[in-house]
Amino acid sequence: MKPLTKNMLRSINQAKGRFIAIILIIMLGVLIFVGVKATGPSLNNSLNKTVADKNLSDVQVVSTTGFDKKDIKLAEKVKGAKAETTKFKYVMGGKSKVAIALYGYDKDSKQNQLIVRNGRLPKNSHEIVLDKNARNKYDYKLGDTFKFSKSADLKRQSYKIVGFVDSPQYIDNQSRGVTNIADGQVSLFAYIPKKQMNLATDTMLNVRFNSLKSKNTFSKDYKNAVNAKVKKLKKEFKGRAKQRTNEVASTYLSTLNQQQKQLDQLKAVNPTAVAIQQQKLDTAKEKILKQAKTTYTWQTRQDLTGFSAYGESSDRIAAIANVFPVFFFLIAALITFTTITRMVEEARGEIGTFKAFGYTKWEIAKNYFYYALSAGLIGAVLGAVIGTETLPRIVLSMYKQYIALDWVISSTWQTLLIAVIFSLLATVGAALLVVRRELGEGPAALMRPKAPKSAKKILLERIKPLWNHLSFNSKVSYRNLFRFKSRMFMTIIGIAGGTALILTGFGIQNSITASGNQQYKDIFSYQAVVKLNENANLSKVDRILNKDKNYRSNTRINSTTAKLNYDKKQINDVNVYTPTSAKDFKKYVHLTTNLDKNKVALTKKTAQLLNVKTGDKVKVTLTSGKKVNLKVGAITENYVGHYLYLSPKTYRQKFGKLKTNTLLLSLKNQTSAQRKHLANKLLDSKQVMGTSYTYDVSDTVSKMSTLLRPIILILILLSGILSFVVLYNLTNINVSERIRELSTIKVLGFYNNEVTMYVVRENIILTIVGIILGYGVGNLLTAYILNQAATEQVIFPLTIHWIGYVVATLLMIIFTAIVMLVTHRKLKHIDMIGALKSNE
Repeated sequence: MKPLTKNMLRSINQAKGRFIAIILIIMLGVLIFVGVKATGPSLNNSLNKTVADKNLSDVQVVSTTGFDKKDIKLAEKVKGAKAETTKFKYVMGGKSKVAIALYGYDKDSKQNQLIVRNGRLPKNSHEIVLDKNARNKYDYKLGDTFKFSKSADLKRQSYKIVGFVDSPQYIDNQSRGVTNIADGQVSLFAYIPKKQMNLATDTMLNVRFNSLKSKNTFSKDYKNAVNAKVKKLKKEFKGRAKQRTNEVASTYLSTLNQQQKQLDQLKAVNPTAVAIQQQKLDTAKEKILKQAKTTYTWQTRQDLTGFSAYGESSDRIAAIANVFPVFFFLIAALITFTTITRMVEEARGEIGTFKAFGYTKWEIAKNYFYYALSAGLIGAVLGAVIGTETLPRIVLSMYKQYIALDWVISSTWQTLLIAVIFSLLATVGAALLVVRRELGEGPAALMRPKAPKSAKKILLERIKPLWNHLSFNSKVSYRNLFRFKSRMFMTIIGIAGGTALILTGFGIQNSITASGNQQYKDIFSYQAVVKLNENANLSKVDRILNKDKNYRSNTRINSTTAKLNYDKKQINDVNVYTPTSAKDFKKYVHLTTNLDKNKVALTKKTAQLLNVKTGDKVKVTLTSGKKVNLKVGAITENYVGHYLYLSPKTYRQKFGKLKTNTLLLSLKNQTSAQRKHLANKLLDSKQVMGTSYTYDVSDTVSKMSTLLRPIILILILLSGILSFVVLYNLTNINVSERIRELSTIKVLGFYNNEVTMYVVRENIILTIVGIILGYGVGNLLTAYILNQAATEQVIFPLTIHWIGYVVATLLMIIFTAIVMLVTHRKLKHIDMIGALKSNE
């Protein structure tokens, strides 16, 4: 073995701590960078594979009057389309009379195939398969009887449970969607044999395109392709609704037409009695046409319950991955660069010796090149493997609220390549840079220690009253802080970076939770929204509410949805609220503006997406089809959803008569059973279309933070480890650089504790400065990530609770204390004579 190689191995052996520290820092940087970068795509690809294997339809259409073979042929006119129909409706049933999404089971269906978790699929007319939540939440078992309400209008009310299933249409186990029956929340989905449903025709049309199967469900490419297909489908179905209305109505109208002919003959005999019969006949015709009117509801996968939330969750992780790991990795690379630099500078004497022996510059340089290369590669490989194989799997395993996914672990070669390049730049790059600089000097100069920098007064020394009152040890500490500026900056950067990363982890968690809390406490003070039927008897509704022990009060509003357009930008599904009494409305919705004065208020996120400012006019298209231009009088705070608020006067000017169609309820805290009971009571009154609770929306928003919790905890943990390794490494460098100085003061009679404090006092000061700077950087980093993670529907207010600051601070203090103890033990055993004669 060559002397240079032996020397390198001896250097590694003698300073194992430093070599391991370099590997650990690089490993942590690569692990978090590669792991978090792989997590978002892994979540998307796992779900994509699951729904692709089960042939989830790309487009679903629900018709008020059903579909027939003509509709299937129309859909399949679009190139590549495969269409099939099924029976579907919302019903009530079960022990608690909950809302159920009921489907007709057909063993020949190719799309939306069920995933059996327990038992089997139906074979006989009296059998049913239930959502697996029925087993987990409602304690149903195989063989039990499941009973539907009479209002479900099925061929039988009771069915035997033969299986529990998952469906690719319902990926979120915590939410099954909304409806206008019961409490407004769908609790379960179920499948019974298709013929058991008393529906004249199939009510849902499912369309799938083979050309889209290979595309990622959450990619822009897929979404654009689906939207293009929907446009083509709608083009084929243009005029079909009117045609279908006539088909459905014709059966009943034929009888009325016969009556009309008879009535026409009687007009000449008795015009008055004829007139009365004509009025009755016209009313009957109007009723039939109204019932036969066909409307279509179009939806893509993004409209299915849980799909958007899942995609947004993985997008948030991707947003975190674009900032957090990069910042983390940059700190790791910076500290590694410093460590390698110091290592080579310490070896000046060895470099000079080898140069004097006649070794070439490359022979000497490659020794340190291999040292840095081995540390960098080992760290990078370990980080890449551990990051790719652990972080995505941990997050996937914790996504229990979604259906069991077919795991697909994704890591791109670009990410791995970037990680390796940065790792080698931080290690090999530093080694080559410093060795090249050192080799420029002659052997004699290299074998002598570098001349110490000339002493300079620090700013504190110029403040005489303060400086004169400092102790000798304090003066030495302050001088040393500014004497080793690069170490000072590296320590501050390391501590500030670690504090900022830990604080950011807490900040992301707190801010996501805060969006729901602030929306449904600070802005909305109501707990339920009651949608009234047309011509509802409000007195009857009030009587039911007043009998409920949790009811407090209500306010009446007109509520509708609209599409907003401004300068080629568009937002759909904007909630338009108009109070019948603006004064009373203030108790339920706290706007940051005076609605009476400003007339039209638009919520902040909506305004941002449309790029609208106060004074601009937006085009508003109501669901009724009416279009008006409204001047935005004010922009108000909002965190969840899109809202447009109109003063009563403005509504009357633009839309005419202001009619109450919605109640906002103020309620005391309710249990789930109490919410269902009140909703069912209101529904049974026949005055109400449905009741929805803000609790359910708030709960959905809070789930966002629950989903991110695993990865946030991992980020906080790794940030803490990085901070500790950085502090330990820099302290080791500090001690090794100043070994002669420390030996000198020990020889002069300093006690062990005093020698330790000689070094640690500087660490304490730098830690305090680093922590304070970390607070600021953490807030900036959190704000940037939250801005990137915001969705079209939800924005996250920057919120970091005190516990985040406490944990980040305590961790840094604990790390400093641990390093102090390790340093103390090391300094107790300094070979003073060896250190002092090392240059001789």
